[in-house]
Amino acid sequence: MNALRNSVRLIGNLGDDPKVRKLDSGKTVANFSIATNEIYRDQKGEKQSETTWHRLVAWGKQAEIIESYVKKGSEIAIEGKLTNRSYDDKNGDKQYITEILVNQVLLFDKTKN
Repeated sequence: MNALRNSVRLIGNLGDDPKVRKLDSGKTVANFSIATNEIYRDQKGEKQSETTWHRLVAWGKQAEIIESYVKKGSEIAIEGKLTNRSYDDKNGDKQYITEILVNQVLLFDKTKN
């Protein structure tokens, strides 16, 4: 059950090309966002759609896969965990970010992008 304590699974589409960098340490990191859509009927019975954006970060082999095969509009499934971090912006204000640390990626697109 410990594996279920902080587990996220999403299927969505990339809103932009991933930003992939090689760090001085030699590690590869990819930052990207996906949108998930929920369709439901409101109280009047009319179909509604709600889009939620999710920030994601992938390291190492997962980042390399994303760099090679994923681009804006690609549909992917991810499995990972929620993480939180903070930093001080250029004005000295503390900013907080919640993102998903990707452990696995499943590509739905059939051809290389």
